[in-house]
Amino acid sequence: MSTIPEDYDLVIEPKTRLLDLNLKEVWRYRDLLTLFVRRDFVAVYKQTVLGPLWFILQPIITSIMQLLIFNNVAKIPVDGMPPMLFYLSGNLMWQYFSGSLTLTSNTFRSNAGIFGKVYFPRLITPLSLIISQLLKFGVQFCLFLVIWFYYYFNGSIDFVLQPNLHILTVPLLIIMMAGLALGAGMIISSLTTKYRDFTFLLTFAVQLMMYGTVVIYPLSFVDSQYQKFILANPMTPIIEAFRYAFTGTGTFSWGYLGYSTLIMLFLMTVGVIVFNRVEKSFMDTV
Repeated sequence: MSTIPEDYDLVIEPKTRLLDLNLKEVWRYRDLLTLFVRRDFVAVYKQTVLGPLWFILQPIITSIMQLLIFNNVAKIPVDGMPPMLFYLSGNLMWQYFSGSLTLTSNTFRSNAGIFGKVYFPRLITPLSLIISQLLKFGVQFCLFLVIWFYYYFNGSIDFVLQPNLHILTVPLLIIMMAGLALGAGMIISSLTTKYRDFTFLLTFAVQLMMYGTVVIYPLSFVDSQYQKFILANPMTPIIEAFRYAFTGTGTFSWGYLGYSTLIMLFLMTVGVIVFNRVEKSFMDTV
């Protein structure tokens, strides 16, 4: 009886390098990545009355509440910016980071069923969450631009006297946020396969981190002796740079942004190492 040789298109092998991203394989599965992005984006507003309008209502309602409490009641200054624009810019950036971090931190637990049945590059799952959150960010960013143009033509922003080419750095700021959320999310997702406490800790930590970031107050409001602690949060230079790019007020420092970039690269490196290590055996513990 003769044996007919078979040609295989796909060979599944265990990873031997902890830093192996295997981006070539991720690119080969780009159609699956697109499907995951569509699934994650649509699932947010599926079976809701208002649908995608929630993407717009959420930052508006949050900003209005912060304006009433922190600006009108607590009298916290906003660096001379229109209060609504100040709070909306902070919420826009923070909600993308916190949303991406929260979702990617549940990668292994939320997808244990499909991971145990079908093979595909596991990195596709957290990447799809980051991209789907980016689509949400794009909708909210359009809202921010509408309000920004309103204040600009209304004369509330003296943009003509202070031309600001730092607005070109906005794509870089978005990449930095995505990298921070992806790296930290992969680390936490790997830890939650054994220690479920990190799930509850993350929810609590994200809420506290917002108050340690310049979302509801400008950096200039903080005493100089405490500013170093606020700047230790890598999201602070990013939000400050975003506000400076559009209004000319705030703090823009390549040094602080370099610090945020180093933190991002560190988290990404550790995240990939831990993610690849846990990926091999997480089905035994999840």
